[in-house]
Amino acid sequence: MPVLVGLTGGIGCGKSTVANMLCDRGVPIIDTDGIAHQLTAAGGAAIAAIGAGFGVDYIGVDGAMDRSKMRSTIFANTKKKQLLESILHPLILAEVRAQLAQVGACTGVMIVVPLLFNSPAYLQLVQRIVVVDCAERQQIARVMQRSGLSEVEVRNIILQQTSRDERLRRADVVIRNDGDLGMLAAQVEHLYASYFSAKPKIDD
Repeated sequence: MPVLVGLTGGIGCGKSTVANMLCDRGVPIIDTDGIAHQLTAAGGAAIAAIGAGFGVDYIGVDGAMDRSKMRSTIFANTKKKQLLESILHPLILAEVRAQLAQVGACTGVMIVVPLLFNSPAYLQLVQRIVVVDCAERQQIARVMQRSGLSEVEVRNIILQQTSRDERLRRADVVIRNDGDLGMLAAQVEHLYASYFSAKPKIDD
């Protein structure tokens, strides 16, 4: 059986960059955020339930979930956030398990879960946890640049996530993403050798 490695980190820390580097090395990647986007895209499996639970005004003219409207709603209303989670989480987990069942012979699989520490099902599933980390000021700058969100909006997202201190405390491996791509690549190479190469160094 391949080792299942959970990849997590705060928004803007560089999870996708690390996952892409490992994907380039041939590591199977299962991205729960990507699955969520598919489920909430036009024709996605979650669209009908979202329309029924939140109203048709949460579905855009393109048939996809209105992400901006939904983000504003769930940040302001805990019950609405729980409702969205009750719709999406079972569908995402089912798809993760389906993709795992389709993975061929390999040493390890990386499962990217942004909110891993708030997700008991994934904590039970993965055997090792890798946290991508950077300074909060870099998180904020990166997210503002790529998304157009304001600093206040980004800080609100960060507050919704597991604290940096707790992520670092619970990590088996920490990937620092404060430097250049060369420094990041060196750490990813070590991670690959530890968990995903033909002769991994993982301890049982």
